[in-house]
Amino acid sequence: MAHGRTIVSILVSLVFVTGCSVSEADEKPKSADPIPAGVTTVQPASESEIIKAAGTIRLRRETSLGFTTSGKVASVRYEEGDRVKRGAVLAALDNSMVAADLSAARAERDRAEAEYARIQKLFKDGWVTKARLEQSEAATHAARARTESTEFASRTSYIRAPSNGIILTRNIDAGQIVAAGTPAMVLGEIDKGFVLRVPMTDSDAARISTGMPAKVLLSAVSKDPLDAVVSEKDGRADERTGTFEVNFLLSADDRLRSGQLGMVEVEVSREASSAFAIPTNAIFGVRTGEGLVFVVDDENRVKQRNVQLGKLTDKNIEIQAGLAEGEIIVSRGVEKLQDGDLIKPIGAAK
Repeated sequence: MAHGRTIVSILVSLVFVTGCSVSEADEKPKSADPIPAGVTTVQPASESEIIKAAGTIRLRRETSLGFTTSGKVASVRYEEGDRVKRGAVLAALDNSMVAADLSAARAERDRAEAEYARIQKLFKDGWVTKARLEQSEAATHAARARTESTEFASRTSYIRAPSNGIILTRNIDAGQIVAAGTPAMVLGEIDKGFVLRVPMTDSDAARISTGMPAKVLLSAVSKDPLDAVVSEKDGRADERTGTFEVNFLLSADDRLRSGQLGMVEVEVSREASSAFAIPTNAIFGVRTGEGLVFVVDDENRVKQRNVQLGKLTDKNIEIQAGLAEGEIIVSRGVEKLQDGDLIKPIGAAK
């Protein structure tokens, strides 16, 4: 019995102590001192915004070059990265076979023309039929056509640079057998300038039009942004990525190289002019498309309010609904506050 009384006494003592502790905690008054907190006034978002996107530097015109006839490559005179001038011979086929074909074609043409002249005279004298005359005429036309084709093959057994440029890709070597039309080289045409090619979503691309000014940041070239202008925009999306390619034409600069990575900034009209912009630090309790802010009342007490979130920028976030212009919100120190706390506003007059 003594042992039982001891356990009961301990339990009663614990209940008494716990009850006292809870009562004392409940009765402990909150601090009445205002909590310093940075505040800001809700203002409408600006009428424009900056679209940022990454891209790759490319020459505006990159032309694939090849031979118009099949044959064996005799020489390739330039390597990838070499600069060439307009009209320079970049590569050549072995012309010995073409030269032989040309000699044979010309000899056949001369023979056919002489035969045609003879048949014409015989037809005039009544010794051959009209059908024989027409057959000789057709053979002459065919021989002339073969000669012209062979002469064309002789003239095009060379690849010449269509403009000043840089050899971007070389796909052939001396001794290689190539088919007509096979891409042999890719020439970047320097005279056409460089562009930053940027893949963009359909919503961003729809807000950009040719002629718009832009700024391009290239860390490999300069710490300062380069001037650019929208030069072209794809008429349809890439089937693999669903993005639209937008080209930004850059001013001439010897430091530009195909393949450099850059970031473009272009100012466009804002889609939602009724939105407000507030500092990102003012948002807490973020969920999908929603968040919380502390709104400051006339007595400098804060009240939680649910807001609908819009686009995020470097420093601000758009608020689509939940706030009104001119309201005061807490912009710094939200982590120290609870609903109903009294604050000492810092940064905006009340």
